[in-house]
Amino acid sequence: MTEEMPSLRCIIATLFFALLLPPGSFPATTLSPSFYDETCPTVFSIIRGIIEQALLSDPRIGASLLRLHFHDCFVNGCDASILLDNSATIESEKEAAPNNNSARGFEVVDAMKIALEFECPGIVSCADILAIAAQEAVNLAGGPSWLVLLGRRDSTTANRTLANLAIPAAFETLDILKSKFAAVGLNTSTDLVALSGAHTFGRAQCTIVIERLYNFNGTGKADPTLNATYLETLRKVCPQGGNGSVLVNLDPTTPNTFDSNYYTNLQAQEGLLQSDQELFSTSGADTIEIVERFSSSQIAFFESFVVSMLKMGNISPVTGTEGEIRLSCRRVHMDYTSSNKWSSS
Repeated sequence: MTEEMPSLRCIIATLFFALLLPPGSFPATTLSPSFYDETCPTVFSIIRGIIEQALLSDPRIGASLLRLHFHDCFVNGCDASILLDNSATIESEKEAAPNNNSARGFEVVDAMKIALEFECPGIVSCADILAIAAQEAVNLAGGPSWLVLLGRRDSTTANRTLANLAIPAAFETLDILKSKFAAVGLNTSTDLVALSGAHTFGRAQCTIVIERLYNFNGTGKADPTLNATYLETLRKVCPQGGNGSVLVNLDPTTPNTFDSNYYTNLQAQEGLLQSDQELFSTSGADTIEIVERFSSSQIAFFESFVVSMLKMGNISPVTGTEGEIRLSCRRVHMDYTSSNKWSSS
């Protein structure tokens, strides 16, 4: 197989996914790639089509949708709790520090849900929409395709407090990142490095990196792990005291493509986020060898990314008779029904 055939290799990795996981990794009620084959066979094409349309005006929407799935799964599992708005019963995770004025793509998810409710009423969960959207977004950006495990249901609660604590942050050290991955059952080596590779496309706001450029850890200087030339480039885009909402490419070489250049950038000390560069610049870290391996082989990265995505997507799913299938991804069923009653009145 050549480097130009990653999708086939990754689908093969999907088929052997259960063999790669340690015993006990699956819940009693397992997810299945064929869950909607009979009840909503067009679910993938509908979601993919909406992403394709959104990409025409927003080239970073794919990365944003992938990030929603990540941030959802790290807080009480992959249950679409991140999509819930504030209500009388919900304290939205959207206002947690890692998400506030940062997480985006909610309107695109709304469009997916509306289309699916028209085609397959009451069938597809918002949690599964996020999982499918993540896969389609990666594939549309040139990344791998895989058999998405499905059958999640939606939570009826959110947890803003846990969102503030559990979601990995851009300014954290490798030890903290490892602890957060371990806390949700992901390993602290390959899973951490592979899933961090999601930063191979997308953007970040200047406000996220500004201290790294001018006052790293309160030193009044830049992060010493930043390449000097890259530092000057970043300072031109993000001047001290400038507009913090200006966007910077996570990958300075191929910002809209899902590829292994992210790891090459880390080797050149051109990781935009501290949390990214920590994977390669932390002395003696077991992540260094993995960065080097993924940099030299895109197939190795894609294969590991697929397996790690499936593991992450399997974190504490709501299945069986638990939870619900929301009619609107923004509201639990009770809130949705109540609001519709008042609207009708």
